[in-house]
Amino acid sequence: MRNAVQTKEVREAILDATDNFLARYGYKKMTIDDLALAVGIGKGSVYLHFSSKEEIALSHIDRIIERLKRELTIIAERKISPEKRLHLMLLKRVLFRFDSVQHYTQSLNDLLAALRPKLLARRKQYFQEEAEILAEVIKEGQEANIFAAGNPKKIAETFLLATNSLLPFSLTTRELGEREEIEEKSERVAELLLSGLLKREK
Repeated sequence: MRNAVQTKEVREAILDATDNFLARYGYKKMTIDDLALAVGIGKGSVYLHFSSKEEIALSHIDRIIERLKRELTIIAERKISPEKRLHLMLLKRVLFRFDSVQHYTQSLNDLLAALRPKLLARRKQYFQEEAEILAEVIKEGQEANIFAAGNPKKIAETFLLATNSLLPFSLTTRELGEREEIEEKSERVAELLLSGLLKREK
């Protein structure tokens, strides 16, 4: 059991170091030697956890999204109205990403340009997984006669598309603006989307 814990701790430490190196130097300048030195392990030990620098960088992004999905699930399970939950979830998906990379000087697209095909494939999967979490809340709201009818997954995907412009993909967090500005824009988009989803009285 201790071995499993140590393995997880080393893996997390490598990903923490990856975050620091990506922020300071970018993907191209980051090396396995740098990561090993930062974590205090041999270069060979890094390869016990990851097969390549590419896998490390992509696993770092995966970790951000796994943490986000946990946050979204916590909100989805709260004992508040479906409308309020969706509102909070839309804000969370934007601000969590912003906060996770706010110390980066490059956009994620520029930072990981060498990994673009694999990053795009992963991003598509991320959005599908996020959509599934939102869709459950939308379905619940429809069953409670709060939200208008429609395919919950398709509605969720539309909500994600509408908020994607606020995510730090092609722009750095500095180019996107101050956090308060991003939060205010996210609020407006969320309110607009939810107003279209609410069931109208005939």
